[in-house]
Amino acid sequence: PPRQIQWFINKQKDECRRSKDVEVSDDYFAEKMTDVYKAYEELCERESLVDFGELLLRVYILLKSNEEVLKHYQRRFSHILVDEFQDTNEVQYQFLKLLADGGAGFMSVGDDDQSIYGWRGAKSENINRFTTDYTNTEIIRLEQNYRSTSVILSAANAVIKNNQGRMGKELWTDQKEGEPISVYSAYNEDDEARYVVGSIQNWVNQGRSLDEIAILYRSNAQSRVLEEAILRESLPYKIYGGLRFYERAEIKNAMSYLRLLFGREDDAAFERVINIPPRGIGAKTIDIIRAKAAEKSISLWKACEELIDIGGLTPRASQAIQGFISSFNSLEDDTKDLQLKEIVDITVARSGLIEYHKKEAGEKGRTRVENLSELVGAARDFEPDSFDELEESALKMFIDHAALDAGETQASEHESAIQLMTLHSAKGLEFPLVFITGFEEGLFPHKLSIEDPNQLQEERRLCYVGMTRSMEKLFVTHAEMRNLYGSENFNPASRFLREIPEELTVEVRTGGNVPRTSKSSSKRISGEVPDTEFKLGQRVFHEAFGEGVILNYEGEGANARVEVNFDSSKTKWLMVSYAKLQHI
Repeated sequence: PPRQIQWFINKQKDECRRSKDVEVSDDYFAEKMTDVYKAYEELCERESLVDFGELLLRVYILLKSNEEVLKHYQRRFSHILVDEFQDTNEVQYQFLKLLADGGAGFMSVGDDDQSIYGWRGAKSENINRFTTDYTNTEIIRLEQNYRSTSVILSAANAVIKNNQGRMGKELWTDQKEGEPISVYSAYNEDDEARYVVGSIQNWVNQGRSLDEIAILYRSNAQSRVLEEAILRESLPYKIYGGLRFYERAEIKNAMSYLRLLFGREDDAAFERVINIPPRGIGAKTIDIIRAKAAEKSISLWKACEELIDIGGLTPRASQAIQGFISSFNSLEDDTKDLQLKEIVDITVARSGLIEYHKKEAGEKGRTRVENLSELVGAARDFEPDSFDELEESALKMFIDHAALDAGETQASEHESAIQLMTLHSAKGLEFPLVFITGFEEGLFPHKLSIEDPNQLQEERRLCYVGMTRSMEKLFVTHAEMRNLYGSENFNPASRFLREIPEELTVEVRTGGNVPRTSKSSSKRISGEVPDTEFKLGQRVFHEAFGEGVILNYEGEGANARVEVNFDSSKTKWLMVSYAKLQHI
């Protein structure tokens, strides 16, 4: 796959390796990638082309191999200053070392505790190598912090101390001690999102501004539930350094498959997915299809069928188009009468998008796959806005919902708005109020990092960065059960939470001091629903789902949920504190 090959070539260049320097041993994959790397080098040489990695590598090789050029630049630069030194990769480090070896004064500014781009080639150990390679180094620790409260800094210090091989520093401030870190243990991701939005509303009610607030998360896929909770309250928000869930390319592609499944006359959806993933359908073929559609005033889908019937395409293009059409016809037959979640699940799987993005190396590919899986979760959680809509096509309602979510409540450039972003995107920013959501094992730290000590340390550095974005107040939230990537997850609270001293935190409860009820002790079938006005067998009314009977319950107090069998034949679990059920 092109993206994976590109990632492999960039990685080799970051490590100062030409194709001839790559050690492949018995690795078939690495051997083939190296063959492509060699062919790529030869092509670039013939065409006089360079990519970004080549610019760095070529300069390094020039300085290393040409003593006259090296000495010229060593004489030219008597002082060298490098900022964000923890983000340098191998080729950058070696390039700087060659320049500095001429006797120049060399100063690096960096924080090894904020090295969070290892997946892009950055080496946090470069800071430690600096003191080894330059024995007369003077280390100046900048430990006074002018941003965060004493409580936040103490908590961040406690977490990062668990990493090995640090240069070591202890942040402090002469500002006020500040409030303790609020820790909220949610029942699920919806409860977490509602709590975050409710806390934001409390902040605003105290006369504070929305643009003082940031919600941070480890995975882009987490934003969907948060976005929907914010939209329900009509609050403006922005995704910093990224796109809202339904605006992301992979989600637009998947939604286009669903739109085409619902109606073959959707030309925009057709054009978007006809060659994603690639099917060997070229631009010339698509131009022929467009021309036929314009000539006959028919849809692109109908134009394809006509062109196949009259032999208006090359054999190869005809075969590819026929396969595309047949796949949708089979998909329609196989998803008939299925529930919405199953329709979306099967469509995403058969589209080939997940396999396509799995081949995309690095964090970007993984994020796209997670977002596609989360789309299945969105379909599972989807509820119509009104009872009357239950008679309509669930797929059509879901498509409309996605279209609205992609356009509603987008804050204008200068409008005060909540900022949502990944922890990586938050580096270098600061906000009076910060929420770090999804503080769970397997999510943060990420499940792919837990078994690797180096990656786990980078996750901890990411936690440190996130915590120190907060100036005044920090909230940390986690869920006992989380529907993410299309499946249910029951993960314990993050080890990073356990590393924060208890005296620096306060556990938040939303309905008074009501003991939390574990999943194992829930789902009782008799008696009254504790701490509520409802009873089992009681008839109730819900604005969206109509009338129904309470069958079951679990949890207590603010965490109480009831299972209601609605007359519409829909059985739903609802949070009592949010469902606004009415007695009948």
